[in-house]
Amino acid sequence: MNNSKIITNEELVNEFKDYLKFEKMLSHNTINSYIRDITIFFDYTKSKKINVLGITYEEILDLLKKFHEKYNESTISRILSSIRSFYRFALKNDLIQCNPFYEIKNPRKAYNLLTILDEKEVQDFLDSIPYSSKLQLRDRAMFELLYSSGLRVSEIVNLKLNDIDYENSILRFVGKGSKERIVPIGKISQEFLLTYIKAARSKIHPKNENRKSNEYVFLNKNGDKLTRQGFWKILKSYEKKISPQKNIYPHLFRHSFATHMLQNGADLRLVQELLGHSNISTTQIYTNINKDFIKESFFKNHPRNKKTDK
Repeated sequence: MNNSKIITNEELVNEFKDYLKFEKMLSHNTINSYIRDITIFFDYTKSKKINVLGITYEEILDLLKKFHEKYNESTISRILSSIRSFYRFALKNDLIQCNPFYEIKNPRKAYNLLTILDEKEVQDFLDSIPYSSKLQLRDRAMFELLYSSGLRVSEIVNLKLNDIDYENSILRFVGKGSKERIVPIGKISQEFLLTYIKAARSKIHPKNENRKSNEYVFLNKNGDKLTRQGFWKILKSYEKKISPQKNIYPHLFRHSFATHMLQNGADLRLVQELLGHSNISTTQIYTNINKDFIKESFFKNHPRNKKTDK
């Protein structure tokens, strides 16, 4: 590209679009997302009569102020990411000498403390599930395993009989890229799981060599593979047994598992491995445990703060 002539905003957008398509090899939908964000930026600069290729730091600050008035942090971060990509393209094609957005950081995302169930709430919920019938035994085994191993719902409903290693008390999952994830099974959850498989599953699932559900652990009342929607309905049927002030959803048990592990002294890297997180920053959200627990632990464990009997 030659920057000796005046380039219109429309030409810049078209050149940037070609860059994304032919050099970056991005998908049609991704390109459209970039262009939508860049159009927002270009519309603003046009309204303020700002030269896109000569934008100043002061003009960028005014832009950020306007964005904060109009958009939330996630949207601003996305638009800024697109803008930085545009200026990398401009720099690569000698349209500018330096990227004016190079040191402009995304706004910090405000993280709210995770809502979790405390250990007593989990215990009360699990103990409230009777296991006198075949379906109740299924439910108890399912929720015991969900919490004690920190599983995702997709892992529960797709769990197969040959994923269970009883001898070593582990589950084996194969994820993306054939990457194996190994998850320990707690003693109590393994007992319920074994009892369910031996005493209840065969009653839910009449023998039929042609059934697709033969290999799956958790089945619906018709003997077919349990779905995510089916799991949700089962959870909702027990929801009233947990604090009514809390929004109960399947991932709540996974959040609770991770937080309880950390509260009881587990290493962050261990929890990362157990949850199957590829990046530890994802696991770090669980370190935002409530202030009451931190205060309680401080007075309980610090040698100069323990209460003494006189």
